[in-house]
Amino acid sequence: MNSIHCGKYRLGRERPLIMGIVNLTPDSFSGDGLTGDLEQAIAHARAQLDAGADILDIGAESSRPGAVPTPVDEELRRLLPVLREITRWGVPVSVDTYKPEVMRAALEAGASMINDIAGMASDAALSAVAGSDCAVCVMHMQGVPGTMQQAPAYTDVVAEVDDWLAATVARCLAAGIARERLIVDPGFGFGKKLEHNVALFRAMRRDDAALPVLVGVSRKSMLGQIAGRPVEERLAASVTAAVLAAERGAAILRVHDVAETKDALAVWSALK
Repeated sequence: MNSIHCGKYRLGRERPLIMGIVNLTPDSFSGDGLTGDLEQAIAHARAQLDAGADILDIGAESSRPGAVPTPVDEELRRLLPVLREITRWGVPVSVDTYKPEVMRAALEAGASMINDIAGMASDAALSAVAGSDCAVCVMHMQGVPGTMQQAPAYTDVVAEVDDWLAATVARCLAAGIARERLIVDPGFGFGKKLEHNVALFRAMRRDDAALPVLVGVSRKSMLGQIAGRPVEERLAASVTAAVLAAERGAAILRVHDVAETKDALAVWSALK
């Protein structure tokens, strides 16, 4: 598959794409939440785009470990003013949500991708996106954000995540979502211990015929455990992980630090 069908955009796969994070929550694990400040949120989105983001990913509900669900009306209150502005900029905009009501509102406001941490778990979610032309990213998560890190357990994490993603893709295809619209995410840090995350990362292999893979490890605790750094000191670890993910064939890198990731990928591409 040579490109990703993402609303009115066609995203090439000749190089890894950078997805810049725009966090509209008050309780982000990484400390970058911008809820309640519309101008600052829009300015941050513009800075991510100017730094080289190919896609902007907006989230208005925290999915950090221990997070409490956000009511639909509050998620929409945070999301829609920012979304309506940045969808006018001529860049693909992804909305990070698992709620069908938010998916529908986001698509009406111009979003071109839905990034679903729950992996299109409900028929209502499938129905919300099936009739559109948006890209759909399905992510694996064991449990729910509030409790997912309490006791994650697998017999064979790589096989189990692969099987779950394959079954989820099959459900999406059966619901009428075209294959060229689908992206898969192994869900690093979502119901997984460090050894599970490491096993999944090491198992990634370049396969240009397979569905595109989104990798989101930026600033996550798995990097903090490896490097021994608090969240505000994980830039080097995050950029290193992004380059290693690109080397393993990741199609989309979801990152906080766009400029630094872009520079690292440029060096990697020139010297690999």
